[in-house]
Amino acid sequence: MFKNRERVIRLKAELEKIKKETLHKLEQLTTMEELQDLKVKVMGKKGSLTALLKQMGTLSPEERPKMGQIINELRGKLEQAWEEKAKQLEQIALAARLEGEKIDISLPGCWLPKGHQHPLSKVIEEIEDIFLGMGFTIAEGPEIETDYYNFEALNLPKDHPARDMQDSFFITEDILLRTQTSPVQVRTMEKMKPQLPVKIIAPGKVFRHDDDATHSPMFHQVEGLLVDKGIRMSDLKGILLYFSRQMFGESREIRLRPSFFPFTEPSAEVDVSCMLCGGDGCRLCKYTGWIEILGSGMVHPRVLEMGGYNPKEVTGFAFGMGVERIAMLKYGIEDMRLLFDNDIRFLKQF
Repeated sequence: MFKNRERVIRLKAELEKIKKETLHKLEQLTTMEELQDLKVKVMGKKGSLTALLKQMGTLSPEERPKMGQIINELRGKLEQAWEEKAKQLEQIALAARLEGEKIDISLPGCWLPKGHQHPLSKVIEEIEDIFLGMGFTIAEGPEIETDYYNFEALNLPKDHPARDMQDSFFITEDILLRTQTSPVQVRTMEKMKPQLPVKIIAPGKVFRHDDDATHSPMFHQVEGLLVDKGIRMSDLKGILLYFSRQMFGESREIRLRPSFFPFTEPSAEVDVSCMLCGGDGCRLCKYTGWIEILGSGMVHPRVLEMGGYNPKEVTGFAFGMGVERIAMLKYGIEDMRLLFDNDIRFLKQF
C-alpha cells in the first residue's frame, strides 16, 4: 500500500514536470518543424508521456482510473497548446511571406518586348479577308494525302508526265505529303454534291523537294474554286483583278497568258503590273512591266466529274497562288529562306 502511494506521487510529479517543460519549450519554438519534433518527443511511441503510460500497470486497480484521467487531461491540454502554437507559427510564416513577396507598385515596371506577327501569317489572313469579302468560304484538308486525291482526281493519272514537275515526298506507293492544296477542291466537291455554288479557298502547307532562294521544301498555297451554272473565264479574270488591286494597290492591272495545267482547260498564268515601276520596266519585273503571281483556268471536265458534278450542266474556275511569292512581292523580300530563319531582326520589320 505504501509503495503504491509512492508510485502515484512520483507519477504525478513526473507528469507535472513534463507539462511545465513542454509548455516552456512551446513558447521558444519558431518553426513548424521544431513543433513537430517536440510533439514526437513527448507523445510519440518513445515519447516521455507515452513512457509514463506504460507505468500504469504498476499501480493498484483503484489508482489506475484516477491516474488515467489525470494523464488524459494533460494530453488534452498539450494538444490544445500545440494547435494554438501551430496557428501562431502559420500566421508568422504567412506574414513573413507576404512581406517578402510584396510588390512595390511605385517602382517602374519591367518592359516586355511585344511579339511580331509573321509576314506569312499576315498575308494569309489578308488573302482570306479579301476572298471572304467576295463570298468565298475557307476549306481545309489533310496534309498527308493519297495519290488519288493529290494526282488522279485532278486529271493526273499515274503515267502523266506532269507528275515529274512536282518532286514529291512519298511515304508509301499511294501516300505522300500533298504537293498542292488542290486535293481540297475535289474533297469539297465530293462533300457538297449536288449543292451549288461551290465557292471556296483552301489555304495550307504543301511539300515539294525544292530548296533555294525562291523555293522551300515546305511552303504555303491558297487554292480557289468556284463551281456553278454559267461560270465563265471573264468571271475568273474579274475576281483575280479585284484580288490583285486589294493586295497590291488600286492601280494594278492583270493579264492572262495561255498555259497548261492538267486540272484546268483552258489554263492561264496570271501576271500583275509591277508594283515598283507601275509597268514601265525595272529590275523587279525584269524590265517587262509584269510579274507572275499565280496559275488559273477553267476546271477540267474530268475534274468536275471526279468531284461528282456534271460538266454539261455546270462550269467552274480554279486558281492557285504561293503565299511566299505574294509576301515576297508585297514586302520586297528577295530570299524566301528569310521567311523561315526565325530572325527577330527580320520579322520585326513587319
